[in-house]
Amino acid sequence: MKSRFINYFVFTAVSLTAILLAVNYVTSAIPEIVLEIFKWLSVLGLTFFAIKKRSLTTWILVCLVIGASIGHQWPEVGQNLQVLSKIFLKLIKTIVGPLIFATLVYGIAGHSNIKQVGRMGWKSLLYFEIVTTLALFIGLVAINLTKAGEGIDQPAAMHETLKAAEPQTWQQIILHIFPENIAKSMAEGEVLQIVVFSVIFGIALIMVPEKKRKVMVDFTQSLSEVMFKFTNIVMYFAPIGVGAAMAYTVGHMGLSVLVPLLKLLLTLYGALLVFVLVVFLPIALIIKLPIRTFIKAIGEPVSIAFATTSSEAALPRAMEAMESIGVPRKIVSFVMPMGYSFNLDGTTLYLSLASIFVAQAAGIDLSLGQQLIMVFTLMVTSKGVAGIPRASLVILMGTAASFNLPVWPIFIILGIDELMDMARTSINVVGNCLASAVIAKWEGEFDPSLEAQKVFETELYETHPEENK
Repeated sequence: MKSRFINYFVFTAVSLTAILLAVNYVTSAIPEIVLEIFKWLSVLGLTFFAIKKRSLTTWILVCLVIGASIGHQWPEVGQNLQVLSKIFLKLIKTIVGPLIFATLVYGIAGHSNIKQVGRMGWKSLLYFEIVTTLALFIGLVAINLTKAGEGIDQPAAMHETLKAAEPQTWQQIILHIFPENIAKSMAEGEVLQIVVFSVIFGIALIMVPEKKRKVMVDFTQSLSEVMFKFTNIVMYFAPIGVGAAMAYTVGHMGLSVLVPLLKLLLTLYGALLVFVLVVFLPIALIIKLPIRTFIKAIGEPVSIAFATTSSEAALPRAMEAMESIGVPRKIVSFVMPMGYSFNLDGTTLYLSLASIFVAQAAGIDLSLGQQLIMVFTLMVTSKGVAGIPRASLVILMGTAASFNLPVWPIFIILGIDELMDMARTSINVVGNCLASAVIAKWEGEFDPSLEAQKVFETELYETHPEENK
């Protein structure tokens, strides 16, 4: 009875708040005090709901709402909370390097073989290329349909600055893949370099006599298990971290910035939704992926990616989520980190859309051929730039210089880049999770058994109850 009352209270409070906000937006007739009362009643109800559910995913989603409310109500407080989100991101970044190394080496030397590694490599690259190309064209079609850049006036003054974009040659792009110092690669979060080192290390380990190999294989197995437990500990801080990130975003930006750029924002979100429905969904159906189980499993990592705008923050949890629904660890640990450089579906779609937006805002009419050359150039130059602040905008600036486009429309995008980054980062995570399932199915090793479908979920009060039986 108590649970039913809480559910009813939450549904009623949230519904009435949404209705009142909509009415006030149109008429401005609702007193501010009434809106505040219902808004905080909704927050209170959601908090009780999260306490009842005892689910980390639920707490993350509720803290997103709480963070947005704090950022809107008290902008200065919201901006000061950024330190909490930075703590969470720092803790997550300590996990990524050791986790990728341990899981990948153990997957190759403990279970796999050299032929399978090569097979997974070319299959992954082929899949990545097909899906990112589809994303590129969907972004291109979307911006040409909505023409979101047309009619935007150049602001009188610009106050934002970006790091100068240095054009990369194809030789530099290739060289960036290979590490010169694995400790440096881990410290700087160069995921692709860590993958390359780990793959070569794992192959070398296969060639060592079994007696000597066993020590290192056992070590990497233990290290991977420890890093997953480390992740579990860090994830208890996730609701606070993502709530603080959302408070900072809303407090820093406000809501007024949305009005002149709403068309561009809606174009991106609409294009990403179309991409999910016409690309991801058919792929999931073709490989017979249990879609409800998949959605439930990735809910937590996608929520983290959305709030923090960091794919790295979601990586450890995403790897565990895919393992929990039947994708072998050796495939997850190979495909997913590799996808962070080659399978950025959301970013690719955004880049094609944003590059044409720049031309439209500048009043430059590009032919279809020019548009295709521009977006294919973007797809190549976007590889290996993770870790650069506002990387997508930096790439756009370099492209604008290459195609003789003005840069002022890119500075306009800065106003809503954080909201756009939330969406594209979330799709990046979904795409890489799906990619691991596709390669597992292609390898004949995807096993969505009843045991595997027990979706990974950290409980806030009782962890791993099956171990206590």
